[in-house]
Amino acid sequence: MATGWGSLLQDEQQLEELARQAVDRALAEGVLLRTSQEPSSSEVVSYAPFTLFPSLVPSALLEQAYAVQMDFNLLVDAVSQNASFLEQTLSSTIKRDNFTARLFDIHKQVLKEGIAQTVFLGLNRSDYMFQHNADGSSALKQIEINTISASFGGLASRTPAVHRHVLNVLSKTKEAAKILSNNPSKGLAMGIAKAWELYGSANALVLLVAQEKERNIFDQRAIENELLARNIHVIRRRFEDISEKGSLDQDRKLFMDGQEVAVVYFRDGYIPSQYSLQNWEARLLLERSRAVKCPDIATQLAGTKKVQQELSRVGVLEVLLPGQPEAVARLRATFAGLYSLDMVRGQPSSSTTGLVSGAQSPMCWGSWNCQWARLGSLML
Repeated sequence: MATGWGSLLQDEQQLEELARQAVDRALAEGVLLRTSQEPSSSEVVSYAPFTLFPSLVPSALLEQAYAVQMDFNLLVDAVSQNASFLEQTLSSTIKRDNFTARLFDIHKQVLKEGIAQTVFLGLNRSDYMFQHNADGSSALKQIEINTISASFGGLASRTPAVHRHVLNVLSKTKEAAKILSNNPSKGLAMGIAKAWELYGSANALVLLVAQEKERNIFDQRAIENELLARNIHVIRRRFEDISEKGSLDQDRKLFMDGQEVAVVYFRDGYIPSQYSLQNWEARLLLERSRAVKCPDIATQLAGTKKVQQELSRVGVLEVLLPGQPEAVARLRATFAGLYSLDMVRGQPSSSTTGLVSGAQSPMCWGSWNCQWARLGSLML
């Protein structure tokens, strides 16, 4: 029997039973994490946090997000290739933030030596919230864009089945049919596969830079499995392994354990605690190589909050995307205002633009660094 939403949300016992069924379905579908007690082992696992119900999204806002994503990808690419813009934008941050300074120092070393890689790959995730206006309308506002280790594509591929199950249990079959299918792990793998193909060595591997204690391994395995289905092999190595066994030949081709590497896919290296001196040396080795980095260090810098704040300033988009007024308009429509961290006596400086963004993030944001994340599905 179908259940009304009003009575359901007030029925604590029914919600608890529904949650138990949802958890069982999530485990069956593979919406999994390793446990915090055993982050290096898959012997015991738990379900990844997810919403009990799917999110209702206005179709116009979803179409807007689709339409602007290519614009954001091109913008990130333009920023990453504009060395003077990065240096000017991050100049004050480099003086205050050692992590950003170390990243930028590697960036400068690579530029001085000459960039060896010729193919560039970005796997970016743009995060949004809805702004509810006084007139009752809603607007799409970007909170941030993740340019390194953008996670949950694998687990998000499995979440729609969980939410369809929840709605079917409630006999809400019409609503269940409206949940959109979603397979981002396939799309992410297609991007890596294309970069591997363009690199041009049939025997080369994909190197996934991983943490030793990785709770989110099943999210990563989904992408690895998609690549293996295309006969592209992936090896997982820590920064420490790369430092000890990685090498470059005279053409700056990257080798790991004697095997050539076509693509380096970072699922580590986005916060300061993930770097020792040995790890910094390994990162420099990777950046100097001909292998396709996802992302290269300039693209990681392009994803910092300071760059996001600078992009919101009047006239900046027009400089980075000349002759593309429609793309500029689509991008700017999603911007939430940002305060600069340059404050004078507790007041915003003259570089301040707009309002505080809807989420506070460290300068070195990585998607697994997000403690409030919950997997969800979209329903039109």
